[in-house]
Parts: sequence; structure tokens; C-alpha cells
Amino acid sequence: MYKLGIDLGGTNIVAGVVDDNYNILATGKLKTNAPRPAEEIIDDMVAAARTAIENAGLKIEDIDSMGVGSPGAIDPVNGVVCFSNNLEFYNVPMAAMLKERMGVDFYIENDANSAAYGEFIAGAGRGTNNFIAITLGTGVGGGIIINKKIYAGSNYAGAELGHTVIAMGGEMCNCGRQGCWEAYASATALIRQTKQAMIKYPKTVMWEMCGGDINKVNGITAFNAMRAGDEAGKRVVDRYIEYVAIGISNNINIFQPDVLCVGGGISKEGDTLIEPIKAYVNGENFARNVAKKTEIKVAALGNDAGIIGAAYLCDLYK
Repeated sequence: MYKLGIDLGGTNIVAGVVDDNYNILATGKLKTNAPRPAEEIIDDMVAAARTAIENAGLKIEDIDSMGVGSPGAIDPVNGVVCFSNNLEFYNVPMAAMLKERMGVDFYIENDANSAAYGEFIAGAGRGTNNFIAITLGTGVGGGIIINKKIYAGSNYAGAELGHTVIAMGGEMCNCGRQGCWEAYASATALIRQTKQAMIKYPKTVMWEMCGGDINKVNGITAFNAMRAGDEAGKRVVDRYIEYVAIGISNNINIFQPDVLCVGGGISKEGDTLIEPIKAYVNGENFARNVAKKTEIKVAALGNDAGIIGAAYLCDLYK
């Protein structure tokens, strides 16, 4: 039998058929076009799922369970999206609505938790008991696995790791607080920091890399400048990595997981990102004198993690 996972994002809906070895056999994709009524988005989730099944050469009878990773505070026990700011969903009984349309049991979780679970069962966290996945994207996402179970707190809104404060009275975060880790360590923050450096250092090679247009800055501009020997680029990268490492150190000191992995587009920098983080964390780890320490890795599954994790939510909630 096969499973199906749906990664519901603010931009795209991606469904994938997954086999017993965690391989994605086929996908279906549609634009989310949020915000709009939940019924419309759920109809498109069903359409994407049916396309994925058809592309895999299967029938719905071949799928023994389905799962969804959705933004927001999710009640996985009752299958309800309690609140999703990105989608403007409030108390949407998503699992029941999907089952009504497809005739198959659905399990739902927060999207970051689903991605963390995917990495836990099939990627960087495979074989561990306690695991944290960090995603450096538009924001800073996080998922926590404790004793092989997703941790979401008593109200299903836990593990918002990006919204822990690392600088009191610091940069304004879109959550309404100041100084959140997300406001310093997200790809969005890195782009802002790069632009600020370009304005401060008008002779930096980053202007040339962007064709003189500051609006063309992206998450790798400063890294590319650093590799070209540009001092301003190096300053941006060094400071950004320190911001990332501060938050990672905090999470390791709280949870001491077996493995912590870093995903998102910035993670493609590989050792350029990870090795300085390791060096920083080694000096900040409360357990630095303990034999067993958290291993820091790059995430292994990329965008597939959310689909794989969602497909196997049945193992947690069935």
C-alpha cells in the first residue's frame, strides 16, 4: 500500500504519493491563492491529491492513509486548523472535510512539524529519539521531536522557535514582538542585512552582483560576495551566521537533542554555514564537557520533507 502527503503552503499546494521506503513516486501541484474560503482551498487540495495518485499510476483504493502539513496552530487529535494567519483559517475541520471528499482518513499537523517528522523518519534525524529541525526561509520554522513524538505543547501552538527573543528591544518581527530570532536569522532578515551593508559600503562588489539594483538582492548575495573576497559581504555573512548560531545554541541548551538539522534555501551553503555554527555552539553549549553532544547537520530531504512527514502522520495519530 501507499500513502499520500499534502504540503499546504501559502503559495503552493503540493501532494505526493509516498511508498514504504519514503520515496515520492509522483506529485500534483496547484497554487494556493490564499486567502480564500477554506472550502475552495480544500477542493484544490483534493484535486492535487487526485493528480498525484493518477500520475503514480494508482487508484485511490491503493492509498491506505493521507496526511496534511498546514500552516498554523493545528489540533491533530480532532483534525482541526485552529488558526492559520497565512490562510485566514479559523477552526476549520480540515481532516473531516477532506475525508468527506475523498473517502479516506486524513491526519493533519503543523507544516513545520510535518517537515521535521519527515526528516526524523527518513532524513537527517533517522535513527534518533530526540530531534530538532530548523528551517531558514521567509521566516524561521522549527519542529521538535521528543521520544519519537512531535512536541506541540498543550495548545498545539508550541515549537515556534523563530519567535524566541535573542535581542531585547531589537528588530520588529511580523509576529508583533521585537528581537525575535526570525527577525535576525531568516532569509528575509539576511536580505535586509545585505541591503543595509550595500548602502553603508557603496564600493562593495554586491552592487555589481545585483546589476546596480538593490531590489535584486537575494539570500546568497552576501555569501557570493564573501567568496569573491569582498569585506562587506564577509561582515554580513559572519554576523548572520552568529545570529543563526545564537538561536541554535539556545535550542540545544533547552532540549539537548541527538541531532539538530538546518534546512531552507540558506542551508544549501553547506559547510560554509554549518562549520562556523558548530564552532560557535561548541563554546556556548551548556553540555560542552559532556561526552555526548548534539550533532548539527544540514537537512537531507529539502522540500520533500513536508510531503513525507505528512504522509506518515498516521503512524503518530492512527
